[in-house]
Amino acid sequence: MIAAMLTLVVSMLGAPAPAAAPAVANAGPADAKPTPAHADASADAHVLKYEMKRLDGTPEKLEKYRGKVVMIVNTASKCGLTPQYKALEAMYREYKDRGFVILGFPANNFAGQEPGTNKEIAAFCTGKYDVTFPMFEKISVKGEDAHPLYKQLAALPAPLGGEPRWNFTKFLVNRDGEVVARFEPKTRPESKKVRAKIEALLEEE
Repeated sequence: MIAAMLTLVVSMLGAPAPAAAPAVANAGPADAKPTPAHADASADAHVLKYEMKRLDGTPEKLEKYRGKVVMIVNTASKCGLTPQYKALEAMYREYKDRGFVILGFPANNFAGQEPGTNKEIAAFCTGKYDVTFPMFEKISVKGEDAHPLYKQLAALPAPLGGEPRWNFTKFLVNRDGEVVARFEPKTRPESKKVRAKIEALLEEE
């Protein structure tokens, strides 16, 4: 029996020690669980972080429109779609008391259809279409010189993202400042699907 016990002790002493857990470098706050990729997916959709200038040169932070349903649209004065100004203004007046606003951004990126100065654009919008929704200074909405707002819009995942294909591309932003829908230029502002989306967003708290 003593011999058996000695054999058992010898075998235990010769057994390899359990493998130690691998060392973790830079232990501390950096060792928190990584954020899942999808957790930050909506961050780039928040587009009200810019300060822009109105047509008269007055600076304005787009953040002031957080809490409203926002339509962002690139506009032009000499385009076949220019009459959409009338429908946009009508929708703005219809829904503004419920928290809807349109932000217009004139751009000359498509066939030179917005050649005017900011002063000329302002005169055209008010004189021709009695536009009262906020209009901002002319910017570029595509290419290397695109304004950061439009670079961010272009970088959104499909079907929201991509550069505007033409004047009057419309992006809808919810009350949290997040882009949630896109409508192409030929989709009229007063169309059923645009109205339905606006009304659904206005119902959200």
